[in-house]
Amino acid sequence: MEIFRDKVSLADNIVLGGDRMVLFAGPCAAESYDICMEAGSQVKEICKKLNIDYVFKSSFDKANRTSSGSYRGPSREGGLEILARVKKDLRVPVVTDVHESYQCAEVATVADVLQIPAFLCRQTDLLKAAAKTGKAVKIKKGQFMAPEDMKYALEKVRDEGNQNVFLTERGVSFGYHTLVVDMRSLPVMRQYSPVIFDVTHSVQQPGGKGGSSGGQREFAPFLARAAAAAGVDGFFIETHPNPSKALSDGPNMWPLGQMEELLGVLLEIDGVVKKRR
Repeated sequence: MEIFRDKVSLADNIVLGGDRMVLFAGPCAAESYDICMEAGSQVKEICKKLNIDYVFKSSFDKANRTSSGSYRGPSREGGLEILARVKKDLRVPVVTDVHESYQCAEVATVADVLQIPAFLCRQTDLLKAAAKTGKAVKIKKGQFMAPEDMKYALEKVRDEGNQNVFLTERGVSFGYHTLVVDMRSLPVMRQYSPVIFDVTHSVQQPGGKGGSSGGQREFAPFLARAAAAAGVDGFFIETHPNPSKALSDGPNMWPLGQMEELLGVLLEIDGVVKKRR
């Protein structure tokens, strides 16, 4: 099976699809500047120690919550202000979600990478608006999508002249409240672009707690190691100093204090696979 050979430029000399692992990590929602800085500063130091390229992740708005009463994050203005401050103070690139076409231009003034949520991966106008910003576009594969069909989402971005686009795997729906990861999807999608594995959303249980999502974070390391062995280009891991007190996606976020151990193992596997590639 052929693999996609071109590299995707993210920011600050970070490229995806080369020899270096790339990590997208941070708290699910931008709860506060302090929480973002605590997570981001610790992950940055770990990545510096392990020689991993780092992109800070957090969402200024969680528009796809299970219940209307669930925490969505700060306001658009407040959330983008937090992300801008984190980017400046940590001196790292930033990725965040966009849910509406009109958001793309404004968000692109702060974010280096625009993330298309899984449920919206077929939304043509959103993909094209993100592409037109000139920023890198990270598309999550929908829980309902066949991996080979994601090439059409990539085409929508590339048709606008933006070649910096790549895919993320986050599992597929398997009955109610359950996701599974078909590891075959990783090499299939790797034919079309670099691929990131979303460790923490792959163990999410959408709607599993009634009005909110549950999760089984204890399985995250197993899936992550399997994805590293399959040859992905990097990882997406939501992390929090205290997941049990997180305002969004706590059950599936990986504890900040355990990030270095997990990343160390993934880096070892990644090195073996890329050497053989």
